[in-house]
Amino acid sequence: METLEKWHDFFILVGTAAGTLVGLIFVAASIGAGLFTGKLKDVMGAFITPTIIHFSSVLFVCIVAMVPSLSSVSLAAFTGVIALIGIGYSCSTLLRISNRYSSATSFMDRLWYALTPAGGYLILAIATLEPLIRSSARPSWIAIAVSILLLAGIRNAWAITAWIAIQPHKD
Repeated sequence: METLEKWHDFFILVGTAAGTLVGLIFVAASIGAGLFTGKLKDVMGAFITPTIIHFSSVLFVCIVAMVPSLSSVSLAAFTGVIALIGIGYSCSTLLRISNRYSSATSFMDRLWYALTPAGGYLILAIATLEPLIRSSARPSWIAIAVSILLLAGIRNAWAITAWIAIQPHKD
């Protein structure tokens, strides 16, 4: 997979960003832990968990892409599994926030917490087919997919942090 060598810095940078952002989500959740009681606990779980899942997917795809002796078929198999799980998870997130929290969410929430990540996972799924159709894989489709997931996660982390910041805190 000599083409992955050219993408080394990209995958290192994106994977590092995803790993760091997972940690920052935990910090934000810890700071706002007093808010997570009763009804708000379920609501925040519906929004924090998908963000962590998408950042983690980016991190794991980047880690696997950097395995030195990985074949294009092995990379396709791993990313294919991540893509299918991600699409399923994004669909369940869409259903959960649409059904349980329809009055508390907007179209933008549905777009960024479910639809945009589903698009990223769909592009990742399409990228897994390339080594089967061609004899090699181009990492550019994987890079686009993880970039979309990272972008959605950054937006969602900001939305969660902003929401926590405006909530009244107990003294």
